[in-house]
Formats: sequence, C-alpha cells, structure tokens
Amino acid sequence: MARINVLPKHIAELIAAGEVVERPASVVKELMENAIDAGATTITLEIRNGGVRYIRITDNGCGIEHDDVPKAFLSHATSKIKDENDLNSIFTLGFRGEALASIAAVSKTEILTKTADATLGTSYAVEGGVQTRYDEAGCPNGTTIVVRDLFYNTPARMKFLKKDVSEANAVADIVDKIALSHPEVSVRFIREGKQALITPGDGKLMSTIYSVFGRTFAESLLEVDYKLDGVEVKGFVCKPMSSRPSRAMQYFFLGGRFIKSRACVGAMENAYKNSIMVGKFPSCVLNINVRPDTVDVNVHPAKTEVRFSDERRVSSAVYFAVKSALDSFDTMPEVDLAARNKVMQRAMPEAVQLNMLDDTPTVRTEFSSSPFAKKEQQAVSKQVEPKKDFWQSMPAKDFSKAAEAKHEKPASKKDESEPDLISGFMTAQKQKSAEIAERNRQIAAVAKQPVKPERSAFVKEDISDKQSFQPKPAPATETKLASAENKISEQKNLPPKPLRLLGEAFKTYIICEYDNKVVLIDKHAAHERIIYNKMKENAKNNISSQVLLTPVKITLSKTEYNIITQNLEVFSKAGYLIEDFEGGVVIVRECPMLISGDDIEDTVIEIASYLAENRVNVESEKIDRIHHTAACKAAIKAGYKNSTAEMKVLAEQVLYDDEVRYCPHGRPVLIELSKYELEKQFGRIQ
Repeated sequence: MARINVLPKHIAELIAAGEVVERPASVVKELMENAIDAGATTITLEIRNGGVRYIRITDNGCGIEHDDVPKAFLSHATSKIKDENDLNSIFTLGFRGEALASIAAVSKTEILTKTADATLGTSYAVEGGVQTRYDEAGCPNGTTIVVRDLFYNTPARMKFLKKDVSEANAVADIVDKIALSHPEVSVRFIREGKQALITPGDGKLMSTIYSVFGRTFAESLLEVDYKLDGVEVKGFVCKPMSSRPSRAMQYFFLGGRFIKSRACVGAMENAYKNSIMVGKFPSCVLNINVRPDTVDVNVHPAKTEVRFSDERRVSSAVYFAVKSALDSFDTMPEVDLAARNKVMQRAMPEAVQLNMLDDTPTVRTEFSSSPFAKKEQQAVSKQVEPKKDFWQSMPAKDFSKAAEAKHEKPASKKDESEPDLISGFMTAQKQKSAEIAERNRQIAAVAKQPVKPERSAFVKEDISDKQSFQPKPAPATETKLASAENKISEQKNLPPKPLRLLGEAFKTYIICEYDNKVVLIDKHAAHERIIYNKMKENAKNNISSQVLLTPVKITLSKTEYNIITQNLEVFSKAGYLIEDFEGGVVIVRECPMLISGDDIEDTVIEIASYLAENRVNVESEKIDRIHHTAACKAAIKAGYKNSTAEMKVLAEQVLYDDEVRYCPHGRPVLIELSKYELEKQFGRIQ
C-alpha cells in the first residue's frame, strides 16, 4: 500500500497556481482586479510577446504597506475578508488571497509600491516563489507589478500556450471586459510597444463602449435603466436591426464583475422575440446590481460563474428592462430629406464652365501680336449655332416619319470632310446580309452533296497516290457544319423528359411535374447547394474574387477577432481578402463573386463564431465551412417571392444535375411523389 506523502511547499504552490493562472490573460485579470480593489482611477497595462515574457501593470491605488508586502505573496493572504461572515457580503473583485502567490510561483515577479503617507516605497522581488529582494525604494504613490518569464519553471504548462498573437488577443479580451465593467477607471493598454486602447475614465459607460468597440457599434445601442424587486439593470442593448449572427458581443456584469449566466441571456433574448430574425442574436453591455447576500460568487476560481438565490427574479428584471428599452427608444428611423438636400447643396461645388466659347467673343489684346492671333481670332469668331428644335420632344412615330422624310430629300451640300454615316451604315448592312445569304447557300450545297462510297478492301490501292496524298484544311462551311453537329450532340445529352412547373407552396417549395412524378423542391436548400458547388469549382479553378468598391469594416469581439486573424490565409484561399485593422476590427476588401455586399459582415462573423466553437484544425474543413456559410447567406431565403422564370430555371438546375440532392448541411433538396403513389392515395389504384 502506498504511503501518504506531504508535498513540499513549492510543489503545492505549483499545483495551486494551475487553478488560478492558466495563461497570461489570467495574470492580467487578477492583477487588474487587485488594482481596482485598491481604489485606482488609472491603470496602465503593457505586455510583450503576448504577455509570456513581460507584463507590467501600474496603478495609482492606495499601495501596500512596507511590512505587508511579503505577506501579500503568501497563499490565502488577503485584506478583503477577515472571517466567514464576510463571504456573505463580498463587494470586492478579489477575496481568495491566491493571485499573487500563484503568479509568483510560476514566474519572476517584481513589485514596486508606496502608500500616500509613506516617505519611501518598497521594492520586492520573487522568483519561483522564493524571495530575492526586499528593499526600500523611491517611487510614486500606487503599485507597479512586473511579471517576467511566465511558466519558466513549469515547461509542461509552457508547451500548452498558443502563439503570442493569440495570447495577446486573449489579454485584450480581458482588458475590454474590465474597462466596460468599470467606466470610472481610465484603462490604458500598450501591446508590443503600441497603444491599443485607452478609455476616458469619466464614469460614462457609453464613452467606454465607444473607446472599446468604436462609433458604429455605439450608435446602434439603446439605453437601459430599470429596477424591479431590488434588482437594478443598467447599460445598453442593441437595436433589433443591429443584431448579430453570434452571441459574442453579449456582456453581463454583476457588481463590476464579468459573469456568464444562461438565465440572463435567455431573458434578454426573449425580450427580442418577434423583433429580430431567426438566427440573429442581440448584443448588450448590461450591469446587474443585487444585494451581496443574494448571490454566491464563490463557485469557480475564475469567478465568472455565479448562483442567485432567486434566479427567476433576476431574469424577470432583465427581461422587463430590455423590453421597456425597446418599447421606449426603438422608434422608426426617419429621413429628413430637406436637411439632406441642404447638406448636399453645401457639399456640391459650384459648376464652372471651362474652355467653352462665348456667344459674343472678344479677343484679348495681349495675344494680338502673337503669331497665333489670327488663328485664335478665327476660332473664336465662329459662333456655335444651336440646332433648331434640339430640345423639342416628339413621339417615336413622328420621329421615324421625320427621319424618313429627311432621307427622301435630295442630299444637301455637305462638307467634304464630314463622313456620310447613314449611307455607310446602310451599305454595311447590305454587305452583311449578302454574306449571310451566300454562307447559307454554301452550307445547303454541301449538305446536298452525295456521300462518296468507301473504297472496297479488295481494290488495290496505288501506293504512290497514297504517299502523295496530303489532307487539305477543312473549308469554313465544313467547320460550321461540324460545330452545328456538336451542338446537336450536346442537346442529345440533355434530359429528354419535359419539366412542367405547377406552382409554389408557402413561397418556399417549388412544385413541378417531371418524369411522371410530382417533385417538391426546397428553393433555399437547392439554391444553397448550387452556390456551394459553384464556389468550390471557382476556388479549384482559381477564379478571382470581386474587389469591393467600398471595403467593409467589421467590428468583432476579441475571440472572433483572434479567429479571423489566425486564419487570414484560409480566408484568402476561399476567395476573401481580409486585412487586420487592429483593435478588434478587420476590413474585407475582396469576396467571392456570388456574395452580395450586404451579406459580407454576417458571413464573416458567423464563420468566426463557428470556428471559435468547434476548433477545427484541418484547413480543408475550414475552407469547406466558409463555403457552407457563404452559400447559406447568398441563397434565396424561404418566403421570398420569385418569378415563374426564376423558379423554372432553379428546378431545371436541380433535376438535371445529379449532384444537387442535399444541401451543404445535409438536408434533402427535393421530395418526389410518383404518379402511382398519388393515384393510390385517391383510390384510383387498389
């Protein structure tokens, strides 16, 4: 039987660190939350190599006393709680006392801190949980923590880290959430030596949203301010028309802490019921405030999962808060045409007539002595006489009669240099008609010629004649006959069975008669499969994409942004040219030919959401999924009204192509009902 061993302190600290510190983003989250708990109003974060090699966080908080600095790096050492009763009323972001100890156990950590009433600050360093420096130092009020070489002593954890770009994007996601949860704190984020984000810290949530997500996203929001049964809901939700293809832009905060709550998500989406399309999701930034004794935040070390004592009360407050905001502020958009015309008139430059001759010209005296004066005077003296009745309108019949009468008149005296365009055109038409008639006569003559019988195998051939024989090039008539025969042979390959369009059911299913069967075709699924096959063929043949006249700028969540930037080459192979605009924004400059400009943003976001959830690693599968999503967006939607010609063409493409039987998602494209089964249902056949 194995004996029980008491693990050494450094091993126990490494194990405990794994629960708190998973990646550089975990370190940033814990340290920034500590800075906010310390009362900081400005926080500066700087990372290098995705935060693996270097993390620096500087704040202007209360600082740490000189004697308490070593205690702060001990496990379960905290200033947030004192006894078990404090766990029922937690108002701070951190309370476990594990962050600094866990970070110091797997990195080289330095801290420089000073309180407001102290003369000197404290400089303290820890490497792998072992103290290496503890001195006094001069520094400003507040705290600066530098974390270097994360996981340098745990190579097993290091190998599971992703690329520096991915780790930096994960850090940026954490920074966005902290900035949105505390608009009163000015957050500055420096990434690889460049400033990636700065918030004003004016306490206005809209200002922070504008800084984090940009103007387009901020302008699509509605304000929420509601209180019900002790639950206060404040923030912003998007307008129904600005909904997105994924839930990535849904941010819920509880007491200044980012949380994940299915109850809150479901309540908000129920408020949008019958307001947004199926497959679309609203975006939001909502702060929920409840009494601390009605919520348990000590569920998971990451503190993103919480439990409410009365979940129904919280979800009801969220539902009515969002519903009231939609009813109050989501009005019909109006267009002020008068104001728009004024703006357009101010923007349009005045018309200037350049290089045009005046009706009463005057020759400038300064050019009278020049050698070109006479020519200029002659050119200017020629007055342009407007054509009579030039702007007069007349019916087409009167115009044709006037033209015929004009041609019947004797030709007037013309300038020899002016070509007779009408007579030249008529002559060319007569020549063309004569050529066509001659060509048809030759084709008919060739067709009437008897076929020369083949020489019998028993007749002796003249070897000299055979050697001297050389094939002559086929005349034009024979070439045209051959092309006509090829067309006839191609027509023979088409399905000989006729197709008769019967109609459409529910503006979704095409009904037609084909091969003694009644066929019902799902027009969306069928069109989706046709577009999908066409996209794959275009990608295989390296057919170029369409260049967008106006590039599409897309604001993404940091998770979606990370997925897109990691797969730029994959998108390029699928026909998209996407550029990284930094700060969670990408620009689409090219897209496949079959996608309209209005569907580009939704397509890219939906692809990013799918890749983020499914974690597909094979490149061919990623490209295939991109084609799936793009085809679904570009296809005819169920409920759209199509003309008879459009439905017939779509039915022919489906029934004449054996590859169009299932949509890219696996749903059937058509259902057949034979004449026998139909007559059996009506009792015509027993």
